[in-house]
Amino acid sequence: MKAIVYSCPYIPAEWIAAHGLRPSRTMPGTVGATGPLAIVEGLCPYVHSFINEVMAEKAACGVIVTTLCDQMRRAFDVLTRRCDLPAFLVNVPHTWQTIAAQKMYVDELKRLGQFLIRLGGKPPSDQTLAEVMFAYDSARKSILEARSNLSARQYAETIAAFNRDGPSNMPNKKLSTQPINTGIPLAIIGGPMVKQDLDIFDIVEQSGGLIVLDATETGERGMCATFDRRGLRDEPLMELSRAYFGSIPDASRRPNSELYNWLKQKLADRAVRGIIFRRYLWCDTWHAELGRLKDWANLPVLDIDVGGDSRTHQVRTPNRIHAFLEMLQ
Repeated sequence: MKAIVYSCPYIPAEWIAAHGLRPSRTMPGTVGATGPLAIVEGLCPYVHSFINEVMAEKAACGVIVTTLCDQMRRAFDVLTRRCDLPAFLVNVPHTWQTIAAQKMYVDELKRLGQFLIRLGGKPPSDQTLAEVMFAYDSARKSILEARSNLSARQYAETIAAFNRDGPSNMPNKKLSTQPINTGIPLAIIGGPMVKQDLDIFDIVEQSGGLIVLDATETGERGMCATFDRRGLRDEPLMELSRAYFGSIPDASRRPNSELYNWLKQKLADRAVRGIIFRRYLWCDTWHAELGRLKDWANLPVLDIDVGGDSRTHQVRTPNRIHAFLEMLQ
């Protein structure tokens, strides 16, 4: 089945799958990795890695980019010039509470649907969309239920596999026979991660901690809300919009109060004792949240800035995490 590649959590996988195409929300391998696209001045290393991941994808028939950040806007310009894959830009409003913004998002999904049809997809009926939504919803519930049976890294990898492959790649809780590590409960908060970044879960455990809340864009925070069964039956597209556009918290939202409401509940439920705040040096949106989070959280916060230098990351990050956990003991 032809794949549609993207990275933004506000693109509903169900909408792509209902058109008969395979949604593949990618997680690049490493920040700033070499590939078909040489280094471009002023381009965020994560975006550079995303572009190279897309250009190396052999099974893809199209790529979707959103306006959620300025660097991703630039990615669309680069892809249209340098990549043979058809690219589509979805306008995701930063303001989300108004009826006009919600209508714009639904209209953008309909416009995206026309793009998917041009790539060989078929317009879905409400019943088809509802059936796909139900399958994805059931898969997400299984992942959330499996969290206590998986290590922090396994849980992050399971979410990444689901984002990439959909319900076909689900965790089997019976396979988790080894005891889950224990340690000082921590949360990790920030934007999207790459596969290389998953080492941070191992570093935390080796230092005596445990990530109990993955609030990065590629983690639990980037998953949409549970679908309402009545909305699923009566107006599946509107319910899809509510669960994605109306429910996923992010620092880019205006206002982004829902991010803190979500964090307040999760941090309390999981008895978090410290926060690792992971951000890219080029990401002004998340950098701006650092001071606010420190004032708001009433918890120790470790700021980990990522610049694309893997060598520095390998040396500095473990030392800082170890010192942070020593302070919490």
